[in-house]
Amino acid sequence: MKGGLPPIDRRTLLIGGGAGVGLVVALAAWPRIYGGALRGRDREAVLGPFLKVAESGRITLAVPQAETGQGTWTGLAQIVADELGATWEQMAVEPAPSSPLYANPLIDIAGLKPWNVRETRARLRVTAGSTSVRAFEAPLRNAAAAARAMLIGAAAKAWDVPEAECDTQDGSVIHEGKRIEFGKVAADAANRSPPNPVALRAVGTGKLAGQPLPRLDLPPKSDGSLRFAADVRLPGMVFASLRIAPPGGRLTGFAETTARRVAGVRDVVIGDGWLAAVGETWAAAERALVVASPRFTGPSDANTSTISAALNAALDHGDATTAFERGDYSATVAGSRPLVANYSVAPGQHFGLEPLCATAWFSGDRLEVWAPALASEFARAAAAREAGMSVGQVVFYPMAVGSDSGRAIDADAVGIVVALAKRAARPVQLTIPTSTGANHDRPRPPLAARMAALPAPGGTIEAWNARLVTEPGLEGALARLAGAPHPAAEVGSAVPPYGIPTIRIDRVAAKVPIQTGYLRGGFEALAGFVTESFIDEVARALGSEPLAFRIGMLGGNVRLARAIMAAAAIGQWDGGASGSTMGLACASAFGSHIGLLAQAHVGPDQRIVVERLVAAVDVGRAINPGLVRQQIEGGLLSALQLATAPAPEIVAGMPRARPLRSLGLNRLAATPKIEVELIPSNEPPGGVSGLASTVLAAAVANAIAAGSGRRLRSLPFDVRAA
Repeated sequence: MKGGLPPIDRRTLLIGGGAGVGLVVALAAWPRIYGGALRGRDREAVLGPFLKVAESGRITLAVPQAETGQGTWTGLAQIVADELGATWEQMAVEPAPSSPLYANPLIDIAGLKPWNVRETRARLRVTAGSTSVRAFEAPLRNAAAAARAMLIGAAAKAWDVPEAECDTQDGSVIHEGKRIEFGKVAADAANRSPPNPVALRAVGTGKLAGQPLPRLDLPPKSDGSLRFAADVRLPGMVFASLRIAPPGGRLTGFAETTARRVAGVRDVVIGDGWLAAVGETWAAAERALVVASPRFTGPSDANTSTISAALNAALDHGDATTAFERGDYSATVAGSRPLVANYSVAPGQHFGLEPLCATAWFSGDRLEVWAPALASEFARAAAAREAGMSVGQVVFYPMAVGSDSGRAIDADAVGIVVALAKRAARPVQLTIPTSTGANHDRPRPPLAARMAALPAPGGTIEAWNARLVTEPGLEGALARLAGAPHPAAEVGSAVPPYGIPTIRIDRVAAKVPIQTGYLRGGFEALAGFVTESFIDEVARALGSEPLAFRIGMLGGNVRLARAIMAAAAIGQWDGGASGSTMGLACASAFGSHIGLLAQAHVGPDQRIVVERLVAAVDVGRAINPGLVRQQIEGGLLSALQLATAPAPEIVAGMPRARPLRSLGLNRLAATPKIEVELIPSNEPPGGVSGLASTVLAAAVANAIAAGSGRRLRSLPFDVRAA
């Protein structure tokens, strides 16, 4: 228990909201069956699949997406409050129950065809790809508009007035000076049928959308009442720690007798490729594993060098398939010599601070699981498989995620903790040590790219080709979770946003000899680096000023042109000539557009020093400008760490664990000055979380090229090798 807060038990999860105070709300009404509808508690009316209104006036939104720090809970609640006519102080959130209604419609299921379509769609409740607001703005506006009509209908009936003469405002239904609070008519409203179709408010007429409202999760994060997975406490619970074999490996031996003698240890468990200790405290379980000194073997001898060699071999000799073509590239470049450059990106590690953690409890004929998850229905299915139960017997409580990196797409602790709880016949909480979690991280897929461009007589580009060797990120992770065949990497974002007449994007399949996964920004971050770096390289080779060169080819993308021009103007772009410390980059991704000016140089110790970052972004209608700025700032810093910290060393097919102090991360004192300009727009909302990662590396590399003449074509940057 933290600071006198209520104890966490099997029926509590975090809910935000209520006059800026975090609430811990009981989940006794949490549906216990797969596909179960939203249920209300005592004196709480359910108005559709997303909303509940209590007599007190509190409005609870069932949020289908995970909160990782990106502000999803706040942004989605703000959409509802604005459309409904509620006050911000009334709003609260809770994780939505398991149901196909809450699947993310923007997550592609093309690679999951072996699954039953209905089951596949239901399980794609996924928070990734900068999709949360894009995917759920329309469904939530419709849900809120339907609830508004039901509340108005109930009030109008009580007043005996036409519904058309009523409206909602500040948490009440109003009519010619009369008003009645939502909570007073919610029960009657719940008995009414929602209208079909619903009438939405005109965009921009609400009071809350577009305002930088305070985050719902900020107060509980500040006072410690926000419940993460490691905070769960259940009666009679024991704690476990873990060691895992290399991918495909097995346990060959350990000092079992010594481990069992550790005070407080309850059990030592051998699993399929893992060894766990269970104790009265986690410290006791971890001490048992330390003295056990488990020994593992693995089939993989993959390391950093073999991965690089495999990528380069595929780049030079691998069979390519054309993923995109406009015009006839081969015919256009026949007999000419395009400009060519090779780029590479090493596997990108997750830097999240939250250790992998999950809790499981077999309660009667039901299994209950608490874990952070970006793909909660896949985690739920994994728990059911391990338990030998139907998915309908598993209640999965999706906890707040303590990392924005994307690592939680794989809920690795879930299956193992279920096995431990089944053996222990009591609740078990498994926390995987940070070092073990780092060893078994699934980093962002690496990339090898050969870029080619044929200059046009007018000083632009006539033809463009990208030959890309990589593995699927998000789509690969989802296919692995679904048990579906390994898909090809989706490389559509490598198509440059410029008006180049002839473009061909070639994809080369190469089985990278390590397990890879999803990282914030996805492939769009890799594509942004190679595209914007090479565009800059071509501009300089032709003697063109980099900004003018880009603008000359952006006639068909006015929003992106506006973004990069705004960044250049605010940052006082100096032309980027030799000796400058400025670099530019821009990208259209996730339905949004961003321009970035970076000011950077190489320090005396040969480390890159980034002094200033100026971003101009067009994300369509910004639901909460404060959240957008936070996401751009955080995304820039996250991408900067990935660009400047050394890549993980791969040994025996997995990253070598490093303590936090040895990761090479920038300290607070080295944080650049960041300015973010939001470009007003009435277009539909775009994605934000991964947007900054598409431009950071290229803008910094372009600044270094201008100032030092050294072109950095590999990520992370290595100035000495350039």
